[in-house]
Amino acid sequence: MALLVVPMVAYYIWRARQGGAAIRISSTDSLRKAPRTVRYYLRHVPFVLRCVAVLLLVVALARPQSAEHNTRKDAEGIDIVLAIDISGSMLARDFKPDRLAAAKDVASSFISSRYGDRIGIVAFAGEAYTQSPLTTDQGSLQTLLARVRSGVIEDGTAIGNGLATAINRLRESDAKSKVVILLTDGVNNRGQIAPVTAAEIARDANIKVYTIGVGSNGEAPYPLFDDEGNVVQMAMMKVEIDEKSLRNIAETTGGTYFRATDKESLIEVYNRIDRMEKSRVEITEFTVMHEEYLLYVVAALLLLIAEIIINRLILKRIP
Repeated sequence: MALLVVPMVAYYIWRARQGGAAIRISSTDSLRKAPRTVRYYLRHVPFVLRCVAVLLLVVALARPQSAEHNTRKDAEGIDIVLAIDISGSMLARDFKPDRLAAAKDVASSFISSRYGDRIGIVAFAGEAYTQSPLTTDQGSLQTLLARVRSGVIEDGTAIGNGLATAINRLRESDAKSKVVILLTDGVNNRGQIAPVTAAEIARDANIKVYTIGVGSNGEAPYPLFDDEGNVVQMAMMKVEIDEKSLRNIAETTGGTYFRATDKESLIEVYNRIDRMEKSRVEITEFTVMHEEYLLYVVAALLLLIAEIIINRLILKRIP
């Protein structure tokens, strides 16, 4: 339809060449020397306005539309508590640089991969405490995880207390899936709550527990410190992990027990847990169409009105 402008232009050019003078004069020399007014320069403007108006009407007839794309995301997250052993034995150097540093580094990567999930951190040795409540603020989680260190509470390995504290963080949760990832390198030797009792509480609260035993097989190098906290020498000590108890905790709650003998195997453990405990995310995309033809119609009418005004008021012609 835009080709309608072509015959309009052709006719206009033909008519202009034919000349439109209705008065006969003997010579046009005086007219050529006459000064050119604004009307002279505006003589083609009405026709241009009319052509543009026709093109705009053609566009309006094509029914132009704009699309607004929207996305709605419904996420069913998982509440996860990381229970990390910070006893003195976690400073063993069979992991690089040591067990605790390696566990924190791998846990940090795990947190980064769990976008949308609420995660909390519990630390335990001879006692247990909450380092971070459940939160989706990954920045705060990473900061608080980095501050986890050994030696801030009484030494020992209170696995039952560590698990019970993690359960308390999840007790009021309304998430459909609640998980504890408990990491330790020792045998329960402290605390008021037996690990099996904590496991039964977790089961009754519908909390799944994944347990991880960290430490190489046989012996591992442990640092010996002086009174100022400096390492004076390394001593080889036997690695003791109560795998039977950790496996029982996991099986009681519907979880899984893993053994990690180095940082690479610990990374794989967290990757496996990440794959098993995926959040459900539903993404709905919809498009809203908006009609835009009215804008072109209004613009065309304004141009036609402008053409009429210029013709009637500025470019007056002799009939």
